[in-house]
Amino acid sequence: MKKNAVLFPLLAVTVLLQACSNADSINIDNRTGLPCNDKPNCVSTSDERAEYQLEAFNLSEAGSSNWPQIEEIALALPGARLGARSQQYIRVECVSSVFKFVDDFEIHQVGSQLQVRSESRTGYSDFGVNRERADTFREQLRQAKLLID
Repeated sequence: MKKNAVLFPLLAVTVLLQACSNADSINIDNRTGLPCNDKPNCVSTSDERAEYQLEAFNLSEAGSSNWPQIEEIALALPGARLGARSQQYIRVECVSSVFKFVDDFEIHQVGSQLQVRSESRTGYSDFGVNRERADTFREQLRQAKLLID
């Protein structure tokens, strides 16, 4: 009886730690075409609600034919690491420097436009971090002459 009383809490803690340790390495499919949920921790070019909407990313002629440079700019964002990649799609995991929160920054080229989505994996609010990231990405694309002004 005493052995089970010690074993059960130990097993519960082990399961909980295992679940938490996998939280930053989940497999996420391309969600760039989806609107955000109702939490203020996401922005997207596919969302029509003002508080979640990103202005369209219209590619210049140079941008439409230069996917590798677009990827390079995305991977140079603060805390960025490659999460997933496929043809004309990239998911960048952006890790915060202090608390190590992971946000998913997704980009998918569809013709001469980029679908962009940035969302926090955890928490309710992101305090504007995802919009700031998307704005930084937009400005860097503009500087590289990959967007139409």
